[in-house]
Amino acid sequence: MKKLLYMRIEVVPHDRKWAEKYQAESRRLRAILGDNVVSIHHIGSTAIPGILAKPIIDILVEVRDLSLVDAFNEKMTLRGYLPKGEYGIPGRRYFRKGTDTHHTHHVHVFQTGDPNVERHLAFRDYLRTHPLEAQVYSQLKESLALRFHDDPESYMDGKDEFIRKIDDKAKTWKRENAPNTRLKRGTPRNDRASVGEGERRIRL
Repeated sequence: MKKLLYMRIEVVPHDRKWAEKYQAESRRLRAILGDNVVSIHHIGSTAIPGILAKPIIDILVEVRDLSLVDAFNEKMTLRGYLPKGEYGIPGRRYFRKGTDTHHTHHVHVFQTGDPNVERHLAFRDYLRTHPLEAQVYSQLKESLALRFHDDPESYMDGKDEFIRKIDDKAKTWKRENAPNTRLKRGTPRNDRASVGEGERRIRL
């Protein structure tokens, strides 16, 4: 049986350049995917200032029609991405930039309206506005990375309970603060996350 190869788990302090890298990559993605794009968001731990993160930029792309995305696999490959299909999550198209053992960006494409879109944004925004819980998450990731640096499945499993709890809290918080935490949908934007930046599970 062929042995699977994984990127070594490493978490590092927040780097302000991650936001710049996200912005640059989001422009490339919009150029590739074109008018099908509704919005592009920076998600995951690199989008949450002050916490440790794997130095991989996670990007969520909302599209009007998910069925059109596969037609862009060749263009994505030419830009260094590995198309992975749903990769275990129905309704998603997943792309990994780099190789299976060294990658710099993860792109998660969902059709607008998919519940995963709101879940990821709520998780990110909740931790941005709740720094104490964000630090608990950061410390958990640090301890798991030390224990499971060569075992990504155990690393992700170790975060599951915390992520589920935050997902539940974030869902309630988002509903109660909806007018203040999302732009009105409809107009495509490169990064809605930039709004309210100062105010404020796909297993990342």
